[in-house]
Amino acid sequence: MSNVDPSALLSVIRDLRRTVGDAAETQRRVLAVTAAATSSDGMITVVVGPRGQLIDLKIDPRVYRTPNAGALAATILATARVAVDKAIEQTKEIVDSQLPALDDIVPPGTPRPLDVRTLMRHHDGDLKRALDADD
Repeated sequence: MSNVDPSALLSVIRDLRRTVGDAAETQRRVLAVTAAATSSDGMITVVVGPRGQLIDLKIDPRVYRTPNAGALAATILATARVAVDKAIEQTKEIVDSQLPALDDIVPPGTPRPLDVRTLMRHHDGDLKRALDADD
């Protein structure tokens, strides 16, 4: 703890107090996140929510002119991944604006506590693995 800058620590404590006070608003903003992506050919549009859950899927009827179920599935999945990445980035921006940066108080080379930002990059099914890997 001797490597920690006391003024940085006080600043983080002030930031954490502000964060706790703004928690309900931050949660509301995070839960309102949506992101859309359209495939490069314009045939598929996917809209996801803050955890990557599918909210809307639009398939242009022209895809049925040359049916290819495998290609359609691959395009839907790829487009959904882009939308999920956008939702994660929006959520990260909201969280980053509310949480103090660990680099301000934890010296380089010091083990970091579990970072909320890292968890956001994992799908729900991967969270247990991410938590176990951090132990």
